[in-house]
Amino acid sequence: MQYLNIVTNFLKEMIIKRHVIVELTRQDFRAKYLGSYLGMLWAFVHPSVYIALLWFVFQVGFKSSPIVGVPFILWLMAGIIPWFFFTDALSGSTNSVIENSFLVKKMTFSIGMLPIVKILSSLIIHLFFLLALLAMLIAYRLPISLHWLQVFYYLFASMILLMGLSWLTSSIVIFLRDVGQVVTMTLQFGFWVTPIFWSATMLPEPYRWMIKLNPVYYLVEGYRDSFVNRVWFWQHWQLSIYFWCVTGSIFVLGAVVFRRLRPHFADVL
Repeated sequence: MQYLNIVTNFLKEMIIKRHVIVELTRQDFRAKYLGSYLGMLWAFVHPSVYIALLWFVFQVGFKSSPIVGVPFILWLMAGIIPWFFFTDALSGSTNSVIENSFLVKKMTFSIGMLPIVKILSSLIIHLFFLLALLAMLIAYRLPISLHWLQVFYYLFASMILLMGLSWLTSSIVIFLRDVGQVVTMTLQFGFWVTPIFWSATMLPEPYRWMIKLNPVYYLVEGYRDSFVNRVWFWQHWQLSIYFWCVTGSIFVLGAVVFRRLRPHFADVL
């Protein structure tokens, strides 16, 4: 009950300061491209170039065979888009408090907003990727499906998981700076063990459960279920229950740890 009260109070604080979070997100997004000639246009140039590169390599160069009846590039994009959002948001939010250490000593400022700002800033690019994917699906003449709307559920699930992880890592990294390197290495390793460029069906059935322990697997496959496989999330109800149990635990743990360590931030920074 004590931990529940801590999480509830923390969330209330974030909701009250939601207007500040939105404004800080705008500033953070602009700051990423400040000083360049194209400015914020780079935020959309980078994804466009990357999508074009993937299309040329796998569709034109390798002439990859279709998977589950759709071009390989669409199958790949549906899986790699949520991973890019996850890695960009977690990497940025882990160092969010350290990068804004000058705000820590301001008693009126809610430090818990900083990781959320980084997540929302990454979300802007993610939404552009989603629009590009929808355009590609239409260009390849795949029929429009209600399953596409399911992506908002998986996007919400991604946000909850990221908030819990970011509160946890951004608070611990202040005391243990090596955490930042550990997060980077874990994400690099996770890219290859998560079925993004390969399908989980390639593994023998007795070993697939190990891959499913990774909560990001649920998100990657969820995006593919929405855009490619056309499978509703409740059809994987066991995996959904497991994901939300793990994500809920991480969310509560992250909020409690951040709240408990926050009074000591100013002494360390």
